[in-house]
Amino acid sequence: MKIVIFDADTVAGKELSLDPITSLGESRVYDLVPPEQLIDHIGDADVVLCNKANITEEIMDACPSIKMIGVFATGYNNIDIKAAKKRGIPVCNVPGYSTESVAQHAIALLLSLACNIGKYDRSVHEGQWVRSPQFTYFPYPLTLLSGKTLGIFGYGAIGRRVAEIGRALGMKILVSTRSPEKCKEETCVSRDELFSRSDAITFHCPLTEDTREIICRDTLRLMRPTAFLINTARGGIMNEGDLAEALKNGVIAGAGIDVLTEEPMKEGNPLLLAPNLIITPHIAWAPLETRQVVIDRVAENVRAFLDKDPINVVNPL
Repeated sequence: MKIVIFDADTVAGKELSLDPITSLGESRVYDLVPPEQLIDHIGDADVVLCNKANITEEIMDACPSIKMIGVFATGYNNIDIKAAKKRGIPVCNVPGYSTESVAQHAIALLLSLACNIGKYDRSVHEGQWVRSPQFTYFPYPLTLLSGKTLGIFGYGAIGRRVAEIGRALGMKILVSTRSPEKCKEETCVSRDELFSRSDAITFHCPLTEDTREIICRDTLRLMRPTAFLINTARGGIMNEGDLAEALKNGVIAGAGIDVLTEEPMKEGNPLLLAPNLIITPHIAWAPLETRQVVIDRVAENVRAFLDKDPINVVNPL
C-alpha cells in the first residue's frame, strides 16, 4: 500500500512524528506542495492524506490509483466529495479531535477582549505603569462576563463545551441551531434574536450555503454596541469588509477571530486596520496534544481502511 502525505508541516511540525501513519505502508511525506504539482506527487499512491491541500475531481481523474482520501481535520471542504463518491473513494475525517482546544481558544479570545489583556500588557511594557502616580489605572474598558449573555451559533460538540465553560464563568446561554429539538436543555432562539440579545456571540458551525457570510452588515447591526463577536469556525461565515466597518464605526465593541476566508492572510485585508480586533492565525485546533490526537486518529482511519472496514467516512458509498 502506497501512502502520500501532504501538509505534514501543518500537523507534525518539528515536534511530532508521523510514524503511526508511515509505518502502515510505503510512504512519501511532503510539506507545502503547489496545487499544480499535486498530481505528480500523488503518482500511483493508493492513499492520499492532507490537511488543506485541495483534492479535486481533476486530480482524481489523473490519479486513478487513489483508493482512499483522509484529512487531518474535521472539516473536508477541500475535498471534492461528490467526485470521490462517484469513484467509490471513501473520504475519512477526524471528528471531535479539537473540541477542547477550539473551545479553549474561543473563550481565551473572549476573555482577552473582556479584560483588554493585550492593550494593558503593551501599556505596561511601554512604561505607563512606571510613570503612573497611583497603583492602578484603567484607560481601557474592562467587562465582567458573569451575568452577561453568551450566544452560541452552532451547537455541536464544540458549542456544547463552550456553553459549559460560559456557565462556569457565570454567563447565561442562548443557542441558535438548525436542530433545536436536539438541545431542549438550552434556550434556543432564531439567528436574529441571537445577534440582538447576546453580549457576546461565538460561532461553531460549518461553512455551508446557509452560513456563508452570516456575519454581515445586516446581522452586525442587530448586535449591541457593547457586544463581542468570536469566530473560530470558518472564515467564509463572515464578510470581512463588513466586520471591519462595524468595528471601525463602533457598531460592536470588539471581535476575536482565528479564521479568514483566504488563508494565509493577504496584505491589504481590511481587518488588519480594524480597531478592537484580535486575530490569531488559525491555531485554535493546534496545541501539541491535539495534533498528536489527529495523527493517531488518521492512522486509525488508514488502518481501518486497510482492514476493509473504513471508519469516519463522510461520503458513505
